[in-house]
This record gives sequence, structure tokens and C-alpha cells, in this order.
Amino acid sequence: MGGLALGLFIFSVLLSFLGYELPTALIWADVIVVLGFFGYYTYSQKIGAYVTKRLLEAGVTLFVIATLTFGLLRVIPGGPFDEEKALPPEVKASIEAKYNLDKPIYVQYGKYLLGLAQGDLGESYKYLGRPVSVMIAETLPPTFQLGIFSLIICYLIGIPAGLIAAARHNSWVDSTAMVGAISGVALPSFVVAAVLILLFSFEWSLLPAALWDGPTYYILPVIALGTRPAAVIARLTRASVLEVIHSDYIRTAKAKGLGYWTILFKHVLKNSLIPTLTFSGPLISGLLTGSFIIEFMFAIPGMGKHLIQSVTNRDYPLILGMTLLYSAILVLANLIVDLLYSYFDPRIKLDK
Repeated sequence: MGGLALGLFIFSVLLSFLGYELPTALIWADVIVVLGFFGYYTYSQKIGAYVTKRLLEAGVTLFVIATLTFGLLRVIPGGPFDEEKALPPEVKASIEAKYNLDKPIYVQYGKYLLGLAQGDLGESYKYLGRPVSVMIAETLPPTFQLGIFSLIICYLIGIPAGLIAAARHNSWVDSTAMVGAISGVALPSFVVAAVLILLFSFEWSLLPAALWDGPTYYILPVIALGTRPAAVIARLTRASVLEVIHSDYIRTAKAKGLGYWTILFKHVLKNSLIPTLTFSGPLISGLLTGSFIIEFMFAIPGMGKHLIQSVTNRDYPLILGMTLLYSAILVLANLIVDLLYSYFDPRIKLDK
């Protein structure tokens, strides 16, 4: 089941990267296989009660976030239509009545929760007649693609770099890898993006500097967004591998005559990924919801522009929708990371 889920995921990512639109049947197949694997893993590990508890906690968390965000938006002085130029009082009152802003806060809150329970995030105040759910559905795919591609780059570069640096501790390989990692951590993503655009788009004319229209357009923003997390993962992996590699069971494996690379990849690496997993929860949610700066610099039609504009325009429904989406992805990512703890380290018992 795990191999099938991984295979479908890789196939879907390749199709998406090559610029093909994913068939609806393939998307549903991915969802069904992932849910099936999740159910099988939960049943086989006998952690159904733990997962149920975490899902209930997730629901409460999202409810609290929605409530706090709703309250803060109403408490902050000003309103979404206060900056409109020379609106007659009767026109402003009519607009506020249309969106129930003239009613008490508890009535607005009750209507919002009722709509939320029905899957209705409301209509944008600035994009007239456009439901927030439709706006998110239109802009989520580019943002999600950017996040998935950057996430893959993070792990493909960060984990091997940290592992090899630890395996060649105090050598030129280790020093070179750590200089690169420290540089990657120190450089903000917008600086990396500016340098990449300057070199590859203006100086050498190798890659396009903006938009999101095909594989060649993906390369620069993915590298810009994935560089810093890859550097952090490399440092975490190196530190963890250096700690694990001197453990007693590693010395036992060496005494039994196992090959160096077999020990390194089969025994050391698996037990060194707990810090990387811990970092992966917020990393996954952050990358999957995109980097607003990267989307702005590369003119990617993702969610970043809507979030920025919703804050500046005081577009309450859009702010709430974006906040709930980010929070849901963060909660789900942390749940997946917690489930993977017991896979990489069987000593961790989730049902205890």
C-alpha cells in the first residue's frame, strides 16, 4: 500500500512538473490511495484512538483560530469600507447591511459559524460576487505546485548533504557542505530569487524570470523557495547523524561485518530523521501555502496576492478563509509528522 501511494504521488508530481493537467480520476485515485494507506497504517499500528483524539483536537484548534481571527478583525479600529472615497452615508449603510456588518458582533459571528459549518466561507468584500472558496480553488494549484516542488528539492538536497557531511566529518566535504548550508540559512529567499533572476534571466537568458506557464518557469522560484529549508535540513541531518553514528548498536553492526554504506543508509539515516521530522511540520505547511514574496517576485498567480490584498483591504471573509486554510494544513502536517515518529523510531509509542 505504501509503495502504491508513493508511486502514484511521484507519477502525479512528474505529470504536474511537465506541465500536464492532472486528470480528475488521477487526483481521486491519489486521495483514495493516501486515505487507504492512512487507514491501514492506523489499523496496523493500533493507534485508532490516538488518531481520533488528534482529529478532535484539530477540530477544536481550527474553531479557536476561526473565533480569535473573527474577533480580532472586528476589534481592530476601522472597517473594510472606511477607505472608500467619498461614500455617502446611506450608500455605506446599504453596503454594510448587505454584508451584515450593521448587526451586533455576536449575530455576525453566528452567521459566520453557520456558513462555515455548511462549507461556505462567504463572499469577498472587494471582489464583488466572488465566493472566497472559489478564489482559493483558483489560486491554490500554483501555490501548491510551488510548495510540493520546493519540498522535494529540500529533502533531495538537504538530507543527502547532511548525511555525507557527517560521514566525512572534519573533511573538506564536511566543511564545504556546511559553508553552503550556513550560507543558505543566512540568505533570505528574496535575495536568492533576485540573484537567480539577475544571472539566469538577464545575464545569461537561460530561464524566464516570471509567470508559471511550464517546467522552465518552475525552476527559478522552486530553487529560490527551497534553498533555505534545504540548508536547515542539511544542518539538522548532519548533527543528528553525528550523534547516532557513535551509538552502541552502530558499533555492533560494524562488528558484524556490515558494509559502511549499508550501515549509514539503513541504520544511521533512519534513526537520525527525528529532528528533520520535527522541523518538517511547519515547513510543509509553510511551503504548501507558498511564499508570498516569491510569488510576488516571479508573478506567480497563487494565493499570495490575495492574502496581501485581503489584509490591506480589510477583506474579512478572504482573511478568514486564508487563515483557516493555512491552519488546517499546519494541523494536518503536524499530525502526519507525529504518526511518522513511530515509524522511524519504534521506541515511540503513540498510544501510550
